[in-house]
Amino acid sequence: MPHMPRRCLAFALASLTALAAAVALVAILATPSGRDGASSPVTSTAMTGTDATNASGFDGAALIPSPLAPDFTLTDQYGHSVSLSALRGHVAVLTFLYSTCRATCILIAQQIRGALDELAQPVPVLILSADPSADTPASVARFLARVSLTGRVRYLTGSPAQLRAVWRAYRVHPASAGRAAFDKYAFLLMLDARGRERVLFAPEVLTPEALAHDIRRLQAKP
Repeated sequence: MPHMPRRCLAFALASLTALAAAVALVAILATPSGRDGASSPVTSTAMTGTDATNASGFDGAALIPSPLAPDFTLTDQYGHSVSLSALRGHVAVLTFLYSTCRATCILIAQQIRGALDELAQPVPVLILSADPSADTPASVARFLARVSLTGRVRYLTGSPAQLRAVWRAYRVHPASAGRAAFDKYAFLLMLDARGRERVLFAPEVLTPEALAHDIRRLQAKP
């Protein structure tokens, strides 16, 4: 085998690590677990691997269309009530972050901002709190300003009981599980216009170009 320069080898290993992380995240989110034995709403069997993703036409991990994503009603940063079901008819982006988690949340938020910059028409983006105690109005405002998403997304919070129900439904590891667990299982989920889960991104493979591409592809589907 010809000698591979050290820099190329390092890049190849990093790429394989990112792909493995994305595949593992899809598998974990698609596996029923937890105290209540309820299955994840990301229950669809994901098409994993490069060939499957290319065949799907999506840059993220494609999910076989599921039943409707679990509905919820929470409160945005302006004090307005927001229900997921009200967004049907639009491709939507959904993720769980918290305003003090730093690297992972900033990375995901910046990729969302980059994708929105590429789109001719914005799409609904819901950021759901993974730490209601930290996500005060002032902290949320600072976070959105830092990532240039002020006025461009809905940042949803609620009571601890409300959010725990949503976390269980979406198999989220909140901030209370520890930063390492939150970072490991963080994800971005795309819903089609029917409100079904369709594409999943792990932070390691999320880019503005990939997200914008998959949004456009979902918008083009009937």
